[in-house]
Amino acid sequence: MSTPTTRTSRSTVVTCAHCGKKNRVPAVGDGVPKCGNCHNPLPWIADAGDDDFAEVAERAPLPVVVDLWATWCGPCRMVSPALEQLATERAGEIKLVKVDVDSAPKLSQRFEVRAVPTLMVLRDGEVIARQPGAAPLPALRSWLDQALTDPTDSAVTS
Repeated sequence: MSTPTTRTSRSTVVTCAHCGKKNRVPAVGDGVPKCGNCHNPLPWIADAGDDDFAEVAERAPLPVVVDLWATWCGPCRMVSPALEQLATERAGEIKLVKVDVDSAPKLSQRFEVRAVPTLMVLRDGEVIARQPGAAPLPALRSWLDQALTDPTDSAVTS
C-alpha cells in the first residue's frame, strides 16, 4: 500500500502508514523524519534541482535514491510509484530525491544522463549504484538491497 504524499519544493505532506496522521516532512534535515503522533519513521521524498541538489541529496544523513526523470517520459511515470513504494517500505533507511532533468540541465550533464529514467544511489554524496531505465518493483528492491549491503561491489553500471 502506497503512502499518500503531496510534494512542494521545500516539504512533503505524508500520511503516516501507522496512525493515519498527516505530517510535513522537510526536503532538508539532519535526522530521520518521524511521525509527530506515533513517532514511527516516515517516507522521506523530496524534489531537487540544480540549485539545491547538494543540500537536499548529497548532504542527506541517509542513503539517497535519486530518480532522474522527465515529465514527458512514460517509463518515468511508470517507475515513480514503485520508487515511492520503496521509500515507504524503507522509511527511516533511505531518502528518495526526484530530479526533473529538463529543469536541471547541470545535474543531467554532471551525471551524464543519456536516458530517463536514470536511477542512482548516493551515500555520503558519492554514487554507489546506478541503474538506467525503468524496472519493476522487485528488480528495484533487489538493486537497492545490493547497493546498500555492499557499497564496495561494482553496482555502478551505465
